[in-house]
Amino acid sequence: MSENQVGLQDESKYVGEPGGRGRGPGALLRWFLIVFVIFAILGIYAVSQRMSEHKALAQQTEQTAVPFVSVIHGTPIDTDSEMVLPGSLKPDVESPIYARTNGYLKKWYKDIGSHVEKGEILAEIDTPEIDQQLAQARAELNTAQANLNLSKLTSTRYQDLIKTDSVSRQDLDNANGDFAAKQAMEQSAGANVKRLEEMESFKRVYAPFTGILTQRNVDPGMLINAGNGGSSTKEMFDLAQIDPMRVFVAVPQAYSPSIHSGLKACLRLTELAQKNFCGQVVRTANSIDPGTRTLLTEVDVPNPAGTLLPGAYAEVHFDVKVVAQRISLPINAILFRPDGSMAAVVGTDNRINLKKITIGRDFGNALEILDGVTPTDRIVINPPDALEQGEEVNIAAQNGVPAAASGTSTKK
Repeated sequence: MSENQVGLQDESKYVGEPGGRGRGPGALLRWFLIVFVIFAILGIYAVSQRMSEHKALAQQTEQTAVPFVSVIHGTPIDTDSEMVLPGSLKPDVESPIYARTNGYLKKWYKDIGSHVEKGEILAEIDTPEIDQQLAQARAELNTAQANLNLSKLTSTRYQDLIKTDSVSRQDLDNANGDFAAKQAMEQSAGANVKRLEEMESFKRVYAPFTGILTQRNVDPGMLINAGNGGSSTKEMFDLAQIDPMRVFVAVPQAYSPSIHSGLKACLRLTELAQKNFCGQVVRTANSIDPGTRTLLTEVDVPNPAGTLLPGAYAEVHFDVKVVAQRISLPINAILFRPDGSMAAVVGTDNRINLKKITIGRDFGNALEILDGVTPTDRIVINPPDALEQGEEVNIAAQNGVPAAASGTSTKK
């Protein structure tokens, strides 16, 4: 046997044996299957990961599409509380004082806060043009009077001469006509003098009634224009009579039947917390304002010491008991729509129900709700303007009452 044959026999015995030097078709197949399985596992894992990411993204998108809102509950008001409404204080009589003549301010005698009596002088105006016109008018009056006297003498003489036929009837008629004309001219000149004297009397500005000066808008040397000429002409002074003080209150329509003349009402002011100022209802507008659905009511309060100041804000406590179930809501929980005032209530199915409400008293940062919602309703705080009926919402997690609602106070 040759050496080549012996070598082939030696190599053939290792083929197919484990640990042998040779690699058969079975080993390659096994390696191929192992690699295929690995890649298949990696592919399935990648596909499952992508599917889970798509699912999570879809869930997140769906949750984001549903808005989150915060809700509160209305605060109950005592069922037997007095009616308290905001009021605005105004003087009993208030008048701007304008000049009646043109000129320059010579001097003012009273400043803001001064108490003045009726007829007391407030200011004096220098009117050189009016003075010259008056002097001219008086001179013209003297001339007219002199001409009238001459015409009168002539007419009298002609009356005597006509008896002896020394003058003609025509001359007498001319003399009488001239006398009548001179009389009319004298009367016209006298009327012009009186007009200018009245104009000159306006150089002194007097108080038309007893009161307090609340404003002074002039200084010496300032040009003064007569009358109220619009924005270009400003009043010289503002005079107010503050005893009694008039308090105007907008009473909600639901409470209007309880308001009548003679009803007792007391004022409370924050800066005068220890004092009560009581008066009574003197009149109402007898008409509901269609814009606010309120009844304008006037309360007169004595103010002999001048403690109450015009323009101040006060709480008006009417001697009327409000017997009904009421709740209060913060202003930022109310939607003001063209159809009226509404509250967004979240139902048990987490969908919005827009309920129309009736507003009662105004407590400043909260409003009294007469009808439309109950204390158990979940009401959206700070509702977006785009909120619609039946819209699905998510309720945001809260720890107690939101800050916007926690500051709400109810007047009792």
